[in-house]
Amino acid sequence: MYINLMTDENKNIYLSYWILLITSLVSLMIVVGGLTRLTDSGLSITRWDLISGILPPLTLEDWNKSFLLYKMIPEYKLLNSSMSLDEFKTIYWWEYTHRLLGRIIGLFYIIPLIFFTFVGVKNFKKLLSFYLIFCLICFQGFVGWYMVKSGLTERTDVSHYRLSLHLVIAFIILLALIWNYLDLKIKRTSFLRKRLPYQLPLIFIHLLLLQIIFGAFVSGLDAGQIYQTWPLMNQTYFPDDSSYKDLLSFSSFNNPSIVQFIHRNLAYLILLVFCSMLFLLFKNNTFLYLRSSFLFVFISLLIQVALGILTILSGATIIVASLHQIGSIFLVITSIIFVHKNYKS
Repeated sequence: MYINLMTDENKNIYLSYWILLITSLVSLMIVVGGLTRLTDSGLSITRWDLISGILPPLTLEDWNKSFLLYKMIPEYKLLNSSMSLDEFKTIYWWEYTHRLLGRIIGLFYIIPLIFFTFVGVKNFKKLLSFYLIFCLICFQGFVGWYMVKSGLTERTDVSHYRLSLHLVIAFIILLALIWNYLDLKIKRTSFLRKRLPYQLPLIFIHLLLLQIIFGAFVSGLDAGQIYQTWPLMNQTYFPDDSSYKDLLSFSSFNNPSIVQFIHRNLAYLILLVFCSMLFLLFKNNTFLYLRSSFLFVFISLLIQVALGILTILSGATIIVASLHQIGSIFLVITSIIFVHKNYKS
């Protein structure tokens, strides 16, 4: 019965709905992960129990056991020693929701994928891409725990390097999902359209990913809470508590001021590449087919820049910083749609 229903057209419809569901869940995961970081909740669960960890503490005794485990790590001893059980529950629920979402994504991904493998999808390359995404999702779970472990012994926070790895993998998964969705939904034209030169769209996407990495550095080092002025960093272009030679040292990635400086200037570079594409698009009518998708990138980028400035001016308050991360999701989505249209139309 199922096999008869799985025509090629129906396969694409079911696959596209499935990919949209996973894309939505991954986007929600990124948002909740950001809030988990912003509320300093990421170290509230000090163990990784894949099966038993599905259930949260259900009794007062269970809560006290979880709280006791948290009291053993440096974050509690050095920063939160006056925390009450009710306050602990607040940060616990953020981390629990984040981990539960990860499990839901894994189940909602692999079960339909097995079904499509045996009943629906016969294209080996397409199946391979889906299984590679699943491997990334599994690896992401490992990286998440690897990140948490960095804050359980000697540090009062997670490593910003591991945080950035965790975040950028999430965005790579998001990009891969959207690319596969667009492959299913958009039919290729029968003629070869002219593409934007100099690989500008790919450069733009890679710069966005690099900016996301440095955004995680900013978050991990709490660098958004210093130099709360724009366009200058207080009264200077370069942070006055550092020197230019610091930029040539790997240790600069541990310097909150330098990290915020790089994050700001990467935004300017992204704007420069964007303006280059804008000039080419409206100079040459052969790129008319790209203008509508480029408009959405333009709107997303403007909103993201405005949110970035507001995040600096507000000292990275939770609401504004979270909106800034949500803005990055929309910017990445609109950008990959634009890149796909440029290379696949």
